[in-house]
Amino acid sequence: MSSWTSGVVNGGVSFWYADDGLPVVREPLGGDASADVVIVGGGYTGLWTAYYLKQAAPFLRITVLEQKFCGYGASGRNGGWLYNGIAGRDRYAKLHGRDAAVRLQRAMNETVDEVIRVVEAEGFDADVHQGGVLEVARTPAQLARLRAFHEAELAFGEKDRELYGARETAERIRVADAVGSVWTPHGAALHPVKLVKGLAAAVERLGVAVHEATPVTEIGQGRAVTPYGTVRAPYVLRCTEGFTAALKGQRRTWLPMNSSMIVTEPLSERQWEQIGWAGRQTLGDMAHAYMYAQRTADGRIALGGRGVPYRFGSRTDNDGSTQAATVAALREVLVGFFPSLAGVRVEHAWSGVLGVPRDWCASVSLDRSSGLGWAGGYVGSGVATANLAARTLCDLVQQASGQGGSTELTALPWVGHRVRRWEPEPLRWLGVQGMYAVYRAADRREAVTHSVGSSRLARVADRVAGRG
Repeated sequence: MSSWTSGVVNGGVSFWYADDGLPVVREPLGGDASADVVIVGGGYTGLWTAYYLKQAAPFLRITVLEQKFCGYGASGRNGGWLYNGIAGRDRYAKLHGRDAAVRLQRAMNETVDEVIRVVEAEGFDADVHQGGVLEVARTPAQLARLRAFHEAELAFGEKDRELYGARETAERIRVADAVGSVWTPHGAALHPVKLVKGLAAAVERLGVAVHEATPVTEIGQGRAVTPYGTVRAPYVLRCTEGFTAALKGQRRTWLPMNSSMIVTEPLSERQWEQIGWAGRQTLGDMAHAYMYAQRTADGRIALGGRGVPYRFGSRTDNDGSTQAATVAALREVLVGFFPSLAGVRVEHAWSGVLGVPRDWCASVSLDRSSGLGWAGGYVGSGVATANLAARTLCDLVQQASGQGGSTELTALPWVGHRVRRWEPEPLRWLGVQGMYAVYRAADRREAVTHSVGSSRLARVADRVAGRG
C-alpha cells in the first residue's frame, strides 16, 4: 500500500461531516399531517425555500421532509464553491434572447452576496472566504477555450472579471504548466456542512417543521406520501436534486451524475509557500473532464472531479463510498497541478450525486393548477444556484396564492422550463459512460498534440450529451 493511501477514510458521507460531526437526526413524521406548503428534500434548495417563504409570510405552516438528515446529499458533499455559474445560460439566451440571459446572470452574481449576507445576519460561521474564482488553462487548447469563455462572460454583463497570463497566474497560485487563467470576484469558498447546519437551525427558529429520517416515496397533487403518513398541502415542492430518480414516476427526469472528492492532510507553511494560493480563490480548470478545488479554512486542499460518472439504473452511492481507482485518479490530478505535493497524504475520499436534466439546464417551476413545484438540475453549480432557485420558488408560491405578484425573479428565463426525459436503460448508462470516456480522451489528445483548437472528440461528446 502506498504511503499516501494509508488511513484514507472512504465515504462516511463526506470529509465535511467528519470535520464538523454528523448531526443528531431530527424526529421523523409522526403520522398524517397537513400544512400550507410541504417541501420534499432537506438540502440547500428545500431549506432556502422554507427560509424565504417563512420570512415573506410568517403565518405559513411549512413542513420539510428529508429521507436521511438535512444535507445528506449534495449539500453536504460538494466542493464548497459558492459562485455565479449557472447551468443552461447559453441555451436560455437562444430560447429567450440575450437580454433575458443577462438578467439571469446578473441574478446569479447577486446571489453570491445574498448567501453571504444571510450567513452573517443569522450569525453562524460557515468558513466563508470571498476570494473569487480562478480558472486555469494548462494547454494551448485550454487557453483558447479560456479566452473564449472570458469574452463570453463579458458579453453577459460581467465587467469585473480579469484575464491573466502565465506570470500573473503564478503570482496567485503556482499550478504546473499553467499558461493563463481568468478570475471573477463573484465567488467564495465555504464549508458546505456548516452552511447547511446553520441554515437548518435558522429555519427551525422561524417555526418550520423539519422531519428527518422520513423518505418520501411519492409526490402528487396536494400530498407527499411517506411510510409514516401523508402530508397534505396546497403546495408540494420537490427539492430532491440528484435523488429525484428515486421518486415514483421520476426515474428518467434528472440523471444522478456522480462526482467524487478527496481532501489532503493539512499542508505545512513551507508547502503553501511553494504553491501560493494565499487568496483562497476557488480553483478550476478548462479541461473537458474538469476539476474543482478549494483551500480549506484549516489548510487542506479539497479537490473533486467526475470519477465514475453514473451508476446503472440511476442508482446512488452508499454514504459516499468511492472506488479506489477514482481516489487514485483524483490524486493524480492533485499532483499534476502541484508536483511538490507528491508525498502528501490523502485523508478522506467521498462521492455524491448531482441532478442533470437532459438538456443540462437548471430550472424552477410551479404548476398553479396542481400546486406542484420543483427546482434543481444544477449540474454541479448548486451551492449558489439553490439560493436563487429557492427565492424564485418563494415568489412563485406567493404569486400563485395571491399573496404577491410577478417579480424580477419570476420573470427569469429558467422559470417554467421543460425538457424531455432521459433515455431508458441501457442507453442512458452507455451514453454517459461513453461521453466521459470521450471527454477524457479529448483531454489526453490536447495535452499530447498541443493543438490550439479543441479536440473534435469533445465536440462529438457535446452533441451526445445534448450540450451543443
